[in-house]
Amino acid sequence: MTETLLAIDCGSQSIRALLFSPDGTLLSKVQKPITDYRSDNPGWSEIDPLILWELLGRCCRELWDRGADPAAVKAMSVTTQRGTQISVDERGIPLRPAITWMDERIEDQQKPLPLLWKTIFGVAGLSRSIKSVRSECEVNWIAVNQPGIWKKTYKFLQVSGYLNFKLTDLFRDSTGAQVGYIPYDYKKQQWASDNHFLWKLFAFKRSHLPELIEPGNPIGYVSEEAAQHTGLPEGLPVISAAADKACEAVGCGAVDASVGCLSYGTRATATIHSRKYFEVERPLPAYAGGMPRMFTPETSVILGYWMVNWFKEEFGHPEQEKAKEIGSPVEVFFDDLLNSTPPGSHGLTLLPKWGRDNGRSTPVKGAIIGFGDVHTRGHIYRAIIEGITLELHRGLKRIERKSGEKINVLRVSGGGSQSDAIMQITADIFGLPTERPHTFETAGLGAAIAASVGAGVHPDFTQAMKAMTRQNEVFQPDPKTVQLYKKLFEDVYLPMPRRLAPLNKALRKIVG
Repeated sequence: MTETLLAIDCGSQSIRALLFSPDGTLLSKVQKPITDYRSDNPGWSEIDPLILWELLGRCCRELWDRGADPAAVKAMSVTTQRGTQISVDERGIPLRPAITWMDERIEDQQKPLPLLWKTIFGVAGLSRSIKSVRSECEVNWIAVNQPGIWKKTYKFLQVSGYLNFKLTDLFRDSTGAQVGYIPYDYKKQQWASDNHFLWKLFAFKRSHLPELIEPGNPIGYVSEEAAQHTGLPEGLPVISAAADKACEAVGCGAVDASVGCLSYGTRATATIHSRKYFEVERPLPAYAGGMPRMFTPETSVILGYWMVNWFKEEFGHPEQEKAKEIGSPVEVFFDDLLNSTPPGSHGLTLLPKWGRDNGRSTPVKGAIIGFGDVHTRGHIYRAIIEGITLELHRGLKRIERKSGEKINVLRVSGGGSQSDAIMQITADIFGLPTERPHTFETAGLGAAIAASVGAGVHPDFTQAMKAMTRQNEVFQPDPKTVQLYKKLFEDVYLPMPRRLAPLNKALRKIVG
């Protein structure tokens, strides 16, 4: 019987159960869409956590129905979307819908800060950032608006912490999964010390927080109830992994800061795996990596490849019809749009700033400039892809400067990485060889690598990554196109936010 490793990857748009072999081959996959988000007020985004647990069970059971053997699973790990928060009682039952990372609610009615801390933040020039962080904190919103629910809250969990509890009956989660407005010391990768200022900002008590386990170590074992729900063997080891973006870096085989990792998903990100802690753009910290004592300093486009779905719904009806006729993914035909449009989109340039960004409570406005009568749907689509990539290029250059280490190669994961045209645009904008891993399910692969270490299949992360990761195609930058994008980046893209700021300010005054 060939041993396998099970990874559960719960993203923003779907949840997947993925079976890998010890050499990193994806053996079987079941994916279910997550569609039951609710928005009771403008800007809100919530979901019933039980829906995620139900989908997890369905994914697992379908794996076995397709012929996979649950008895062959050596260990499992969970990786999930970040920053989605769940309030549960002592039995782990959710007290209200989860508040997702896409939620934009604001609560300004906070208790005044102690004078000492208010003075310290003022002297440091952080007063505005601190106010923004407190107003956006989910716990603070619940404490002010739903005090009865907050009083009943026993634990406040990430999605990973909730699913790990449902699997093991233990309130434990990974050090690499803690992202959001929580009292977490990102540099030390542990809950903040008792005298840390974060306890002044948020309504947490230490008892609200789960026990933290480093990636590659056991969280617990599949309970009898979870075994019945999933079809997994009772007693199967559940190993700590990390959040999806950190697991993607592991699944890309990024062992050090010389490898730039791009993730083309709902939230598009650029990061490295670094042994040094540094902040790219305050107030955002460097999140914990997918390996113990590693960091993933990050830059992002919050609704990155969500824009592709937006384009599909608003402008992609011809491609949708072709896809239905042939039975292929619609994105295949979007590549035709990219290939029929030249680099630079005949002067059409997009700033991908949709919604609130980087801890700012005021929305940052996006823009498209340079319209002319030559422009078509294809130009708009290419401008979207180029805009996302230019923004990630801006961020990764900052990461490189702050790390002090040169990035020599890019590795791209996520759904967008399946497009050859997008991969070539990426290589040309960054001016670097751009590699596509052997599977675009790199978050799941990173979780499976953690499971392999925890189960002793591989002795450590370095050996596991060597055995389980490899690169497929490599896209080389075209020198002529690199120069075009270099001028576009330096002369047009970088000045856009500053020059558009007065217009955005005027717009907010007029229409909000």
